[in-house]
Amino acid sequence: MALTDLSLSEAAGYIQRREVSAVELTQACLERIGQVETQINAFIGVFAEQALQAARQADAELARGEYRGALHGIPLAVKDLYATADMPTTAGAKFSLVSEEEGDAEAVRKLRLAGAVLLGKLNMHEIALGVTNENPHFGNCRNPWDTTRITGGSSGGCAAALAAGMIFGALGSDTGGSIRIPAALCGIVGLKPTRGRVSLRGVVPLSWSLDHAGPMARQVRDTAILLEAIAAYDPDDPCSVNVPSHNYLAHIEKGVKGWRIALADDDFFNDADAQVLSAVQAATALFEQMGARLERVAIPYGLEAAQTNVRLVTCDAAAFHRERMETRPQDFGADVLERLRSGATLSGGEYSLLRRKQALITRWFERFFEKYDLLLTPTAPVTAPPIGEVNAVVRARQLTRFTAPFNLSGLPAISINCGFSAEGLPIGLQMVAHHWKEAALLQAAYAYEQAAQPHLEASRKQANIHSLIA
Repeated sequence: MALTDLSLSEAAGYIQRREVSAVELTQACLERIGQVETQINAFIGVFAEQALQAARQADAELARGEYRGALHGIPLAVKDLYATADMPTTAGAKFSLVSEEEGDAEAVRKLRLAGAVLLGKLNMHEIALGVTNENPHFGNCRNPWDTTRITGGSSGGCAAALAAGMIFGALGSDTGGSIRIPAALCGIVGLKPTRGRVSLRGVVPLSWSLDHAGPMARQVRDTAILLEAIAAYDPDDPCSVNVPSHNYLAHIEKGVKGWRIALADDDFFNDADAQVLSAVQAATALFEQMGARLERVAIPYGLEAAQTNVRLVTCDAAAFHRERMETRPQDFGADVLERLRSGATLSGGEYSLLRRKQALITRWFERFFEKYDLLLTPTAPVTAPPIGEVNAVVRARQLTRFTAPFNLSGLPAISINCGFSAEGLPIGLQMVAHHWKEAALLQAAYAYEQAAQPHLEASRKQANIHSLIA
């Protein structure tokens, strides 16, 4: 097994036991990047020398017995809208949105404090306003399972780099599905925590009212390790909420026996490809086998929540980019400019009514989760579509339909692989929990991951025939 095939937690064990050095892990990732990056285009920038210097520092600390935890010496990367003091930040755009003097985003600072090695900045949909990762400025990001397909977005580079074994973990952002959609389409794990759980300070905004920051990894335990490092109250972030964080690994193996689990079952959530629905049905059967009580439920606000989220996102984005829209419209990609201009047409009265609708829908979900421990839905209604097949604006409406409601409500949600299509493309299962219940969400996702592993491994090996997946 190559070092890059290890999970983050496995690599951390090797590091802690001093069986592998941080430099060896970093070099292995850089070699893997050299092998496949030209085919995938997951990175906007790779900073090899800086990464190797950080790895050497980690090894020196480890040699002195100064072990900082599971991320010490682990090669990671971040979506290129997280400010980094020693690397440029583009937000996937043609113009600069971050001052070089700004320093590290708070979540990046926490990764460095934990001893992580940052390899570089990851490709994304321009200004995070889109879900295809077809970027006119830095090139399309391509899906490692089939390089003619999109990765999903806007955190597409994160998902592609993880799926292809170039990094052990990443930080993405999610305003309408931008962590969970690429996680589903690339077959990895992506967690959108409760809004306010992870600091947004130093993250280029798309929507001040809907943005979330969160971790992405290849396995659930790895995702928990990353969340453990970055989840904390930040008094300097006006979006941060002072709710105590948890030990996200403490109960991760306890299972779901006796849980009350709802499966979204209505016209809105059933409007998906037959193969996607079949994989989700198989996943729900597995939860029942693990001792959970399953109930099929209608979610009356699915469509309304998704539509409300989309309109708020584009309006907020137009407000943030209003000066650039006026003075440099030619510097935006066509799909992004179209959506920004649409958002700019929303009146103050219309915006106020949308925020009122947001409050009402959020309260409905709060009451829903007084009865249920978990809600299951497909993450995306289809598997990864071909690059350039349809306009990115049309694709955004399709791919965000099941994820956007949980940005609007601020609920924590995770996407995990639950199977493969006949074409060998990953299918994502979305799990949603009550506000601040990330520990329970990770517990459920881990239980499913372990129970489904034999089936998924067999399916994955069959799918590998035509993919770059190691």
